[in-house]
This record gives sequence, structure tokens and C-alpha cells, in this order.
Amino acid sequence: MAAKPDMIRIPHNTYVLVGDGRKALFLRNEGNGAALDLKTERILTNDNPPTREQGSGRPGRSFQSVGSGRSAVEQTDWHEIGEQRFAKTIADALEALARDREIPGFVIVAPPRTLADLRHSLGADTKSRVIAEIDKDLTGHPIKDIERHLTA
Repeated sequence: MAAKPDMIRIPHNTYVLVGDGRKALFLRNEGNGAALDLKTERILTNDNPPTREQGSGRPGRSFQSVGSGRSAVEQTDWHEIGEQRFAKTIADALEALARDREIPGFVIVAPPRTLADLRHSLGADTKSRVIAEIDKDLTGHPIKDIERHLTA
């Protein structure tokens, strides 16, 4: 995937994915590289409550086969697993766009952990179409603010 250059040029019809572990905005540039005009094409959301609301009680314990030693088993972080699964859902949606439409490329804007999960889940063809990656969480921002961040 491409690294973030100092000035990103986002061609007409390029998709901009703005996402995190809870929400993904698929935006399409109806403008040109000099003047962005992002329009919402699709929104995905992930109903992923905190681990404390998903897990069972206390973590389990394991017993040694010899002697009376015991040790605790680390509790599973269900929230993080949910975010990783959601990143896979986002990647699948990007793969479908790359396969089904004539798209010049993608710009991915996400926090570092979500970017890593997306990199892991994207296929080679879609990765080759990524114009830039920006490690910021802009999911809660209005579209005009997102445009400003991308052109600054």
C-alpha cells in the first residue's frame, strides 16, 4: 500500500474510506484532485459493546498435570476481536468495490490498529489500488472537515 505523501491528489471517482472499529464511511470524490467533493456512498456500523458486557465472568484457570500448581488463563478481549472482524467486513466491501466497479483507487483513513487490520485483510489487487493511507481517526467528523484534512 502507498504511504501518505505530503499532498494527496484524489482523482475523480476515487473512494475514500474513513473508518475505525465501530463505523466505516465509504465516500466517493465527485470533484477533482484540486477540489474535493466527497459524497457518502455507504455507511457500515458495528454494534460492538465493551468486553465487560460481552464476556462471561472471571477468566478460567488451568491446572498443572503434575503437582498442585495453577495459573490463570488470560481473559479474551471480545471487543478487540469484534473490531478485527469489522475490519474484515470493511475489507470485503472494498474488495467488492474493486471487483465490481471501475474505480481509479482508494484512500484509507483510519486509526493505526484499524489500518493494520485492513492491510492484513485486503487482497493484492485492492492493495495495489490504494493511493494513500492516513493514520487518523476522522470517523466522527463531518464530511467538510474530512475534506479539509485530506487537502491540508
